[in-house]
Amino acid sequence: MFSNNTQADTQADNSVVDNRIATRRKLLTSLIAGSGAFVLAACGGGSDSAAPDSVADRWRKRNNGGASSATPASSASSASATTTASAPAAASSTNAASTSTAGTIAASTFGVKADGSTNDRAALQAAIDGTVGQILMISGQVRIDTTGLKLRTNTHIRFASGASIKLLPHNADIYQMMLIEDVSNVIVENAYLDGSKELNSASGGEHGMGFSIIGAQNVHLIAPTTINTWGDGIYINDSQSKKNTPTYNLVVDNHKADGCRRQGVSIISGDTITFNSPVWQNINGTAPACGLDFEPNDNSAVFKSITINSPTTANCKGGGINVWFGSLPGPISKTVTIAITNHVDTTSQGGSFAVQGLSLDGYVVNGQISSSNPKWKYPLIVEQWDNSGPRINVTNPTIVKS
Repeated sequence: MFSNNTQADTQADNSVVDNRIATRRKLLTSLIAGSGAFVLAACGGGSDSAAPDSVADRWRKRNNGGASSATPASSASSASATTTASAPAAASSTNAASTSTAGTIAASTFGVKADGSTNDRAALQAAIDGTVGQILMISGQVRIDTTGLKLRTNTHIRFASGASIKLLPHNADIYQMMLIEDVSNVIVENAYLDGSKELNSASGGEHGMGFSIIGAQNVHLIAPTTINTWGDGIYINDSQSKKNTPTYNLVVDNHKADGCRRQGVSIISGDTITFNSPVWQNINGTAPACGLDFEPNDNSAVFKSITINSPTTANCKGGGINVWFGSLPGPISKTVTIAITNHVDTTSQGGSFAVQGLSLDGYVVNGQISSSNPKWKYPLIVEQWDNSGPRINVTNPTIVKS
């Protein structure tokens, strides 16, 4: 959920995180626990503003309508996962991305220099536009401005080993490095996106995204890495121009989010979304600061057939995985299906898994939120959750004693 509270955006980042998390840390109304311990609640779904805006709409306004041609202005295993990514490396995946150059078109053909200093955004956008239905190969150290890149229907991008896209120095609290909006049949292999938060002179905000996937269908991200974004590594939401059109049939294999300020992943709304073996770590800077956060903007959101397989969350200030449904109830009845398996979190300060914020007030939200075979430092946190809402089912949890 996004807030229009611009005053909050000007506060110091760490203060914002601490204040918002403190607001959410109230006594539990219910605890479904492995150990039965008394635990404080984790962070909630962002700002408590009742008037959320759309990151896509804000981005369009910032970029003159969003035209792509715009000119810029604690186990040992868990501990090992918390090292900040600093340079691109060849990614691995359960569905391994190809490293072959056969049948590909090099981005350099379109004038992409990839020399680590030139602003290649316009040239790379031309390459994306000019290779629809073919495989575009990105090599070298590409630099772009915060206007970002817009992918097309039938886009297929492959990053060569060691290739990356990094933002140039900027002053922007909202951007989308790769926008996948209202398109279909998109494949991106081995993407390495660096949001360069250390080069951002903005004083606040939280809406700088690696990937924004909005109202898209049949999208496959294979072994993407998103680091140091001002907001989320991956942001998923409905179409902003086509009513009742959620992102549908998205598969993300082996995603790594590291050092993002707001979330590793935000799912605002989606239908048939699958993450396989993601690692979301070192999330800190602005609330909610979770590895994965389910945070509907309003009653139009859907959470249908959401599957998260073998996620690892580590050192996330707001918590590993958070479900906040405060804005979901309304005139449209909802059935939620979220299934998480083999979640590991033994190092996140805000808790391992939290479900919170649902007050039905006569509306209908049902279904199930499940987590099977988790390994957590903290037991499940349930806070301010209407008992008539979706069933929360945790099976075979292991609580790791610190």
